Amino acid sequence: MTLVSSRGSSVDLLHVLFGAILAVGTHAILMVGAIASFSLLALAVLYRALVIESFDVTFLRVSAPRWLALIHGLFLALVVINLVAGFQILGTLMSVGLMMLPAASARFWARNLPYMLAVAMGIGMLSSLIGLEWSYYASLPAGPAIVLSASMIFFVSILFGT
Repeated sequence: MTLVSSRGSSVDLLHVLFGAILAVGTHAILMVGAIASFSLLALAVLYRALVIESFDVTFLRVSAPRWLALIHGLFLALVVINLVAGFQILGTLMSVGLMMLPAASARFWARNLPYMLAVAMGIGMLSSLIGLEWSYYASLPAGPAIVLSASMIFFVSILFGT
């Protein structure tokens, strides 16, 4: 904050931290859509390798040692690209919360990975819908309302999940 204010920048730090989801322009929507499409295609191609790396890295290290660093690097690049895209819409703090909370909530409802991925996607969409509705009717900021609804779903998952 001190660095930004000392340079005389007109950047509003609240928008950097919490985003402005209701003021997203066409350029940002197209960028996020392109990044999401690319990420889904890349995850579809790398799915098996990512599952093996996540659950049995020793097997991957023995069977394909040169691919291990590439697979891990590509996954980290996808995470960073999606976080940066989320910064455009939700802001820094909100995009990290929305990336983690649906996945953590889905863990309480699913026992296998494909079902867990589907449940996490559903929780993310549901929390976005609930947060936007809640934001509209309660006159709350949209980004924090979305992450707060994802947090509520997480706590419900802790209490009532399997």
